[in-house]
Amino acid sequence: MTDQSIVRQTYADQVDKELERALRPLSFADFTGQDKVLENLKIFVAAATNRGEALDHVLLHGPPGLGKTTLSHILANELKTGIKITTGPVLDKPSDLAGLLTNLQPYDVLFIDEIHRLNPVVEEYLYSAMEDYKIDILLDSGPNARSVQISLNPFTLVGATTRAGLLTSPLRARFSINCRLEYYDADLLTTIIQRSAGMLGSPIHVEAAAEIARRSRGTPRIANNLLRRTRDFAQVLGNGTIDVQIARRALHALEVDSNGLDEMDNRILMTIIGKFKGGPVGLSTIATACGEEAETIEEVYEPYLIQEGYLKRTARGREATEKAYQHLDVPMPAEQLLAV
Repeated sequence: MTDQSIVRQTYADQVDKELERALRPLSFADFTGQDKVLENLKIFVAAATNRGEALDHVLLHGPPGLGKTTLSHILANELKTGIKITTGPVLDKPSDLAGLLTNLQPYDVLFIDEIHRLNPVVEEYLYSAMEDYKIDILLDSGPNARSVQISLNPFTLVGATTRAGLLTSPLRARFSINCRLEYYDADLLTTIIQRSAGMLGSPIHVEAAAEIARRSRGTPRIANNLLRRTRDFAQVLGNGTIDVQIARRALHALEVDSNGLDEMDNRILMTIIGKFKGGPVGLSTIATACGEEAETIEEVYEPYLIQEGYLKRTARGREATEKAYQHLDVPMPAEQLLAV
């Protein structure tokens, strides 16, 4: 790859990230969906603002792409405070955490994404910071070692995770506000796509928005990604307006089928059915056969396939359901039909 093509690719990625940021809602009023979570957060934010206190620490958990990062920015905007953003794996040493915490202004929001991947040593330091707004730093070592306690400004920690089960009990207990984000239905995603298309300056038909929404796996991030790619097809192959024919052509080219399953989803199902007679088969075996990481399959692909009824987990492994056979247009073996 030439230097010029690398620069062009970097620029394209940067533009995509800027577009993603631009499409993010900035207030509770702009945010679509997650009504119960939003209703509770509005009350907690209003109460904290009225009392002149920092909002209690918030844990946002749920599948990727549902708006955890967006909600953290909205919380900071609604509280009219600053926000500092980091991720769990980046905080390698206690000094990294101390540097972040001591630079926070009163009532600021500290957002830690992938908080389940926090270093255990760093996590221990976080406990006193969350409870007492204090942090103990050990200076020197050996006989000269001494502990210095640093007082912190009151702050709100917003933790986001796709795997709440991996959080330690002491850390989970220190989050007073616990919010689980759920998948979106097609109607809500249609609204989100129409709003995003308006912000991108791309006219879109309601039927086209509904078609994209139906294939977005209940996830706003995927919906916005598909919209941006469909807009490219509309500008190159059409007149810039996204109609249902352009949407279907773009989605077909992107290998997203009518049920929202992409190439990897279909490969997982076909592997279980074609190579392992529909299962049960272990996750690591599926991962090896598909050429994908087991963790990626478990976190990214499996939840949607199970939720939509294409796959089921059993004590002996993963099994394809009758719906998976119908989707792939493969006859179900007689012994499995009897079991069903």
